[in-house]
Amino acid sequence: MSTLFYVFCIVAIVVIADTVQKIHKSRIEKAAKDVLADDELTKLDQLEERIRVLERIVTEDKHDLRNEINRL
Repeated sequence: MSTLFYVFCIVAIVVIADTVQKIHKSRIEKAAKDVLADDELTKLDQLEERIRVLERIVTEDKHDLRNEINRL
């Protein structure tokens, strides 16, 4: 076998290894982004719930509000 064949094999191995490494890295980054998005959605849900409670407090009659505060 010629030297050119060995050079070609080495180059092919390096290119394949680099491609596999990039694919693996992109999968890890995607998983990290998914976790981050889930955390942000959870925070958003919590904020929406807090806004609902504040709206309910503001729109209720003062008499109902006093009763609720006294119950707490």
